[in-house]
Amino acid sequence: MAEVILQQVTKMFGPVAAVNQVDLEIKDQEFLVLVGPSGCGKSTLLRMIAGLEEITSGNIIIGGRRVNDMAPKDRDIAMVFQNYALYPHMSVYDNLAFGLRLRGVPKAVVAERVQQAASILGLEALLRRKPKEMSGGQRQRVALGRAIVREPKVFLMDEPLSNLDAKLRVQMRAELIKLHQRLRTTVIYVTHDQVEAMTMGSRIAVIKDGLLQQVDSPQQIYQKPANMFVAEFIGSPAMNFFPARLNGQPGNLQVESATFQLALPQTSSRHLSAHVGREVVLGIRPEHMVHRQRGQDTRGNVIRAKVDVVETLGSEAIVYLMTGEHGFVARTHYDPTVRSGEDVEMVVGVEQIHLFDPQTQAVLE
Repeated sequence: MAEVILQQVTKMFGPVAAVNQVDLEIKDQEFLVLVGPSGCGKSTLLRMIAGLEEITSGNIIIGGRRVNDMAPKDRDIAMVFQNYALYPHMSVYDNLAFGLRLRGVPKAVVAERVQQAASILGLEALLRRKPKEMSGGQRQRVALGRAIVREPKVFLMDEPLSNLDAKLRVQMRAELIKLHQRLRTTVIYVTHDQVEAMTMGSRIAVIKDGLLQQVDSPQQIYQKPANMFVAEFIGSPAMNFFPARLNGQPGNLQVESATFQLALPQTSSRHLSAHVGREVVLGIRPEHMVHRQRGQDTRGNVIRAKVDVVETLGSEAIVYLMTGEHGFVARTHYDPTVRSGEDVEMVVGVEQIHLFDPQTQAVLE
């Protein structure tokens, strides 16, 4: 079993809590992604699991053993860093074998594990090369291979793709997913890139200012964010927010902002009836708005706006708009009739809107 359990884990730097009472259970063979902005505490949390950072309070349990006071080498984990950390004077083979040799693993076992890792990662033809003779993606595969040969219970990965160019990052994401499917080992992966988090994780843990905000599957976090931070951080472009008010009667509720009004579906009306008359924050994802077509029945759920900027992405467009004094963004199919300076009507998918409490920023339930 390679289950990792964090119980009230806290890390203080003087009076500042870099990680604040984190409770988290990472299941055996799970690919869990820790995601959040720079400085939120995600790398500190990973380093505490690895034993590279002392915890101030709480417990870390790996495979049923409390490891708070264990040295990193005794925790049965392997870590992959952002900067590869390869020995430049050694060949790929020696880089892969180095950790095993230090542990006194028999020569035949070293050779077998290195060949197996090289086969998994497509490095067989590169075993005699030095790191300087390889591309960034190849060097990252060597760094992964050095972790694989250890056959650890848990892989810890600290932004391992952030030094690669955009195209290579996409390729390496797919390789890491396939690698996890082959090895069936527990992986804890740190990134600030929400696209990486959404595409790679079986679950995502969103962190802000050292506090755990939400832990769930990528789809649940996207569809049902717990608060405004999660709603804005997950999704690209970020969710639009509008100050608004919830009005109407049970079964017939409307969200009214300064420049538009949206009728809520009956399914939403039932559980939101207790909040009628309250100020709210309306959240609409850019992809849940489309340009109104002539003759389209919108049931009045439109935002009238002026187009500010259009960014074309082939079949799609990112459209920056203004309604009154409020700017927002839509992600729609490319339409040549939508041009800067034009007045448009954007149809809102009201089944997919979100309402938040303006004080607590928590989702209204």
